Amino acid sequence: MSDFTEIWVYLSSSPLLHLTLTLIAYQIGDWAYKRSGGLAVLNPVLLAVAMLVAVLLITDTDYGTFFEGAKFVHFLLGPATVALAIPLYNQLEQVKRSLPALLSSLALGSATGALAAIGIAWALGAGPTVVASIAPKSVTVAIAMGVSAEIGGLPSLTAMLVLLTGITGAMFGPALLHLLCVRDSRAKGLALGAASHGIGTARAVQIDETAGAFSGIAMGLNGLLTAAMLPLIWRWLF
Repeated sequence: MSDFTEIWVYLSSSPLLHLTLTLIAYQIGDWAYKRSGGLAVLNPVLLAVAMLVAVLLITDTDYGTFFEGAKFVHFLLGPATVALAIPLYNQLEQVKRSLPALLSSLALGSATGALAAIGIAWALGAGPTVVASIAPKSVTVAIAMGVSAEIGGLPSLTAMLVLLTGITGAMFGPALLHLLCVRDSRAKGLALGAASHGIGTARAVQIDETAGAFSGIAMGLNGLLTAAMLPLIWRWLF
């Protein structure tokens, strides 16, 4: 047991360990998701997060140590986001034809998403700090944390809520859209990108290229709209 402890102490100090654990956790999650036939509750990101959290708690590893290894995956978020330009370029003509509807829908969707989050949190008795933290939940972490800090929220809490929003949207969004008889790939992508940012966009890409293109542009524009509009809405309300 002593030898095992010494080996673990050595390995846990190596960034390669946590990078490997991250990749293995996602592969297990992806395998379980595919084996289930695409069952929503077995979302690969959700399973990977749950497994990694369990490992960190069991081994008493702090997040800073873990991130030293996992930051390579974090770095790849940049190229992955840029790669979303490929389906967007391929669907550029459709985007141009749909631009008026796309922009108006995004403006309404961005405002509705923020106001709904504020209203529900306030109605359930959340304090101003929690309400401010949940308001920018539907945009990417970097933007959401900045907006949250500006309006008096807790960026760390916002980051967690953004992750939960993305996973929930990717898990249940397609089924909900199907239930609501939304069949147009453009509308599906727009809804997933605006409501569930990058994780929703990854799910939209799995639907088809058109959904992925519209989800990517919705994710980007919703981030800009939220950063511009939410502080103004917050000052107006409070």
